[in-house]
Amino acid sequence: MATDRDYVLGTHEEELARLGLQHRVWRPVVLDCWQRAGITVGKRVLDVGAGPGYAAVDLAEIVGATGEVVALERSQNFVRAMEEACRARSLTNVKIHELDLMAVELPRGNYDFSWCRWVMSFVSDPAMLIRKLGDVMRRGSAAIFHEYGHYETWHFFPRLANQERFREHVIATWRESGGEPDGAVPLATLLPANGFTIRSARPHLFCARPTDYMWQWPATFIEIYLPRLIEMGRINEEFADQVRDELAKAEKNQNAIMITPLVLEIIAEKL
Repeated sequence: MATDRDYVLGTHEEELARLGLQHRVWRPVVLDCWQRAGITVGKRVLDVGAGPGYAAVDLAEIVGATGEVVALERSQNFVRAMEEACRARSLTNVKIHELDLMAVELPRGNYDFSWCRWVMSFVSDPAMLIRKLGDVMRRGSAAIFHEYGHYETWHFFPRLANQERFREHVIATWRESGGEPDGAVPLATLLPANGFTIRSARPHLFCARPTDYMWQWPATFIEIYLPRLIEMGRINEEFADQVRDELAKAEKNQNAIMITPLVLEIIAEKL
């Protein structure tokens, strides 16, 4: 069994809660994507980088007892959370593998689909991951991705100078950990090089107001990631308080607008 290793975003309880909110905010978008891709009862889905299993649970309920979800996750904390979620819902069609996507080959299976969300930004070798995915996906299956395409689209209007500095710290720390915030960019070349053809691509970028549920996705990330940046020694408490103060004032401004980070949805077929 792989030993648990911390992610740049952490695997603590606060991050588990943030990921749950993030999944709920994005759930309507994701369900629409899965429906368009063709995920339905009886299908087998490979969940690549499953985290605490929020998507895996939804997938398991969609594919039903005659289908299966194979979930891959390296964090012991997240695996335990996923196991508990499956037990709580009496889901027996989720097979969980605790493994490091970079360290071992992916489990083979007669998969109809694979699902990969916000993973390409954090793996050290995206080319290796897509090569491994190409090795296990059968001809005619579909690989589905939701990955950041241009993280610097994230802005507030009126402009928040400290938030923009915060965003640059986020980008820097992800790159320092071996990742790349704009994880979708290499897919246009990596997928065709590994036996896939891109069937559809669409952007997901939102213009959110403080009263919109979507606002909570980046706003909650700011609150959770500020302590991480302090732990890393990149910022101090004074700067963190300035970011929080700016955000609090923006949330009280009925004219405030937030442009979210651009996420690209790509559905590719294995040839």
